Amino acid sequence: MLTRILGGLVIVVAVVFGAFFAWQWRGELPPVTANAASFDPGIVAKGAVLAAVADCAVCHTQAGGKPYAGGFPVKTPFGIVYGTNITPDRDTGIGTWSEAAFRRALREGVGRKGTHFYPAFPYDHFTNISDGDISALYAFLMTREPVHQPNRPTRLSFPLNWRPFAAAWNLLYLRQGPYRPDPGKSAEWNRGAYLVAGAGHCSACHTPRNALGAETKSDRFGGGEAEDWYAPALDAASPAPVPWTVDELYAYLRTGYADQHGFAAGPMQPVVLSLRKVPDADVHAIATFIASISGPRDATARKRQTEGALAFAAQRAVTTTGIAQGGTTGSANTGTVSGATLFAGACASCHHSGGGLPISRPVALGLSTPVNEPDPTNFLRIVLDGIQPPLGHRGPIMPSFSGALTDPQIEALADYVRTQYSRGGRWTNVPAALAKMRQQQTPTMEAP
Repeated sequence: MLTRILGGLVIVVAVVFGAFFAWQWRGELPPVTANAASFDPGIVAKGAVLAAVADCAVCHTQAGGKPYAGGFPVKTPFGIVYGTNITPDRDTGIGTWSEAAFRRALREGVGRKGTHFYPAFPYDHFTNISDGDISALYAFLMTREPVHQPNRPTRLSFPLNWRPFAAAWNLLYLRQGPYRPDPGKSAEWNRGAYLVAGAGHCSACHTPRNALGAETKSDRFGGGEAEDWYAPALDAASPAPVPWTVDELYAYLRTGYADQHGFAAGPMQPVVLSLRKVPDADVHAIATFIASISGPRDATARKRQTEGALAFAAQRAVTTTGIAQGGTTGSANTGTVSGATLFAGACASCHHSGGGLPISRPVALGLSTPVNEPDPTNFLRIVLDGIQPPLGHRGPIMPSFSGALTDPQIEALADYVRTQYSRGGRWTNVPAALAKMRQQQTPTMEAP
């Protein structure tokens, strides 16, 4: 009897695995020879806009490398996946891909030769892109400069480095598009929702993920992680003291600065840089959608929160002595130097009321999103690494204090700033977060 049971289980397992492998198998699509001159310039221009919204160049260009030639390391909890070469090189890029192969990659996460992609490539978002826009993206990429650069192998641990696991992930989590408009919303709102859900793949960073790396759909836009930075919630749980408005979001996405929220840096810096290539109407549509889901939904509650935040920020404005009005001079103490004293010496020259360098406009600390976030990650990264504009561009500047302050001093400073300029309560995990950052030694980046 036991032998029969075990034999039956073996047969069942074999059938299940056989069915799975049959289901996940994708055949190779025939290679093509695309002529760059055959693509309509207007379609190529449309694809360029979508590529900018998707920020394709960031993940598909390594530091100092040719655009879209791949090699950029994308960190995941399971290892590193490298952005692939998506130039029209026939040997190492996508030069032999037909539009059908390209569409399958964006809709199903499967390459021309039938290889399953890892979901570090956000095809679970790109599946929402319309057929016409996929055609435009294809036209844009196939008219880029071909670059012969072999793709770098992934660095994932076994068994996750086995491609069929990606197919299993798809079975669990991939829901193919395209995006379906909401008839109860305006055309602009739907345009913004479409760009955010598809090409923009905003929730990929701003949504928490489960143990298998899939977005927690029930908490969409509830806050996540991006390149070792905290990506704050964009929904009702947004930590911004003043609720985002369409105008403030548009200014932030278009220029990288919003008066009542501050500067874009970190992973948002290249996003803003890419959005400079996007028409105003599309950027405004994105702002319209995000503003509609961010902060309190009730107009009275939004007004009350705004008035309260502005009053608190004004009451806690930093004086020229570096001490917050209405605050205390104590807070955390390293044993020799208090957080208030450190702030007065290192921060107040720019952050006092009416202060700031000629090329920089620090937002009132009481309105700063990093100061008011539930996680200290972004604040600590800014203190450690400072803020610098993208290479070759103008932007805000803040010096790095990584080598100027000891870890106990940074902890004291974080405690002081948090308790004086936020009503969110003391951060309890600053030492652990700071130690983790010292180990990571990542470059300067910030989330909005």
